[in-house]
Amino acid sequence: MKTDEVITHSYVTDATMPSGKTIALITLDNNRDHKRPNTLGPLTLIEFGEALEAQRKRAAAKEIDGIAVTGKPFFLAAGADLSQVQDLPNRATAALLPKLGHRVYSLMHDAGVPTFVFINGLTLGGGLEIALNANYRTVNEGAPRAIGLPEVSLGLVPGWGGATLLPNLIGIENALKVIIENPLKQRMLDAKQVHELGIADAIFPSATFLERSFLWADSVLTGKTKVERKKIGLVEKAKWDVAVGIARKSLESKLGTVPLAPYRALDIIKEVKKGDIAAGFAMEDEALADLIVSDQFHASIYAFNLVQKRAKRPAGAPDKELAKPVRKVGIVGAGLMASQFALLFLRRLQVPVVITDLDQGRVDKAIEGIHGEIDKLQGKGRVDADTANRLKGLLSGTVDKSDFADCDWVIEAVFEELTLKQDIFAEIEEHVSDEAVLATNTSSLSVEQIGAKLKHPERVVGFHFFNPVAVMPLVEVVKTPHTDDATLSTAMVTAKNLKKNAVITRDTPGFVVNRVLAKLLGTAMHAVEQGTPFEDVVEAARPLGLPMDPFVLLDLVGLRVGAHVLDTHHAAFPERFHASEALTALAEENVLIEKDSKGEPKGIDKQALKIVKKFVPKDATPYTVDDLRIEFEDGLADEIKRMLDDNVVAAAEDIDLCMILGAAWPFHAGGATPYLDRVGASERVFGATFHDPRIEGPKD
Repeated sequence: MKTDEVITHSYVTDATMPSGKTIALITLDNNRDHKRPNTLGPLTLIEFGEALEAQRKRAAAKEIDGIAVTGKPFFLAAGADLSQVQDLPNRATAALLPKLGHRVYSLMHDAGVPTFVFINGLTLGGGLEIALNANYRTVNEGAPRAIGLPEVSLGLVPGWGGATLLPNLIGIENALKVIIENPLKQRMLDAKQVHELGIADAIFPSATFLERSFLWADSVLTGKTKVERKKIGLVEKAKWDVAVGIARKSLESKLGTVPLAPYRALDIIKEVKKGDIAAGFAMEDEALADLIVSDQFHASIYAFNLVQKRAKRPAGAPDKELAKPVRKVGIVGAGLMASQFALLFLRRLQVPVVITDLDQGRVDKAIEGIHGEIDKLQGKGRVDADTANRLKGLLSGTVDKSDFADCDWVIEAVFEELTLKQDIFAEIEEHVSDEAVLATNTSSLSVEQIGAKLKHPERVVGFHFFNPVAVMPLVEVVKTPHTDDATLSTAMVTAKNLKKNAVITRDTPGFVVNRVLAKLLGTAMHAVEQGTPFEDVVEAARPLGLPMDPFVLLDLVGLRVGAHVLDTHHAAFPERFHASEALTALAEENVLIEKDSKGEPKGIDKQALKIVKKFVPKDATPYTVDDLRIEFEDGLADEIKRMLDDNVVAAAEDIDLCMILGAAWPFHAGGATPYLDRVGASERVFGATFHDPRIEGPKD
């Protein structure tokens, strides 16, 4: 195991209160700047435990009246040092870490004096569990929306008391949101929510947070303040099992049963209804020991590092100093995607945005819709009135392309028709400067061909968003053989300013995400056209761990779009990609998934079953579930290896980053390539692995 842990030290100072009582304050500080938050490795925990034991002795000697814990400026703690956890060699060693955390944190129970935690900033995972193990908690009103228990999104459970203590503090339904729902949606809490939920007993402004926290603690010590908390009574206990059952069914419908961590967390939460803390802690110990050595945890850390590190340093990006300024944006098209672009550019860049379309009526309708979206943002408190008015003032519409003359960046969002896009860019080029960047949002056409008729093809770049634009974090930045470094740099800087993660790809069919999905969805449609039952196809795809089955995904992206993507890839690579006459027929009737009254998928529509049956040959041989699973895995391994050999992206890590950010490929799989290595598909297809060593847990 590594020994180069950045230790978060425990510095103790005494504070004398107005009442004359003394509180020993333990300040957690790793002595690094604000870019490096406090983390909790084994050596940190040992030092923290020693500090707590020393204060417990002082409490027994009547030298102090209370113990408080806080962090360095902006941070309490960002949780466990996961770089250390990754290197645990086996389950026996892994089992020591949760036990160490419980032993140390339990020193805050029955310490001889009341214990307090002052949540002064970012507080995640094991950091929040320090607070939960204390008797009382305050929170800084100015703390960022970075307080919570993210463990299940990383293949773990809150294992230092969080899964046990929180449900009995804030109630079962709130605890399920904090422990399971929020992390799976990548959401954390802000200070106000922490206080309203009852995690913190008091909230104070940033400027006087520490001072007022001490005064509040003093009032608790003297009995002037009585802390009232949510009572977990018979009514709460009566709905406990029902709430856990609903949460389990929701997980199964949204994630399937492949992810381990959320279900282990549910098991603990269900058990602690009895209020037996020791039993809950024992379950946390067992769950963490199992999960730390699991393939899913190691894949999750790989995925986490891709999103947190590689995404911030994109492979192949030119020097950002080469980027041209973007002071005005032009958008060609006034449909749904174009309107989403306009709102995003307005909010993030806050520069003038002009949109155009074939007639003024369509332009006016788009502007009205964008204004409505800005009003919704204001209604939700996302922007204030002044900002809303300013954003509206920056937006204009036109049917006169000469109004694009002073645009530095023009992006088109029109139909996927090559000649149309070529003609639009040729027309725009007549009006804009030679320095203006022309970006296309095409998902399947050649970016090079789109710019083929231009005088300056070096200014053309692919800038492929995913729908919904405001939510999906990925932009595929497509470099043609002609794209110059200044244009590419401008695209990368613009993506960053839009708060998107950009990955540079070569100009090849489907780029990354659509090419991988086309392989998956094409195989699924081919299987049903060979007479394989839909439910068998779904079962064969289940081990991939995707958030939805292939047919629900097809329905979500749109059947016409899906058919177009499959046709495009079949045309480019006919020997490897199946065309689907059945999907084309389904698209014409716009029928595939039956939905309930809430719009949730119920299964395959009966009409869709009849349509597909017409395309099944009499001599067709259906796949078995196992054979089709291998067909999925080997097909993906083959296609991804070809993409890497063809330098579509710089490395396998970029394939996985695209699939995680652009297709919600789950963290617990680590993206596509670690999964394909673990199941043996890589070795079956090309006799090696994408990663050496494989990304997997230790094998005892």
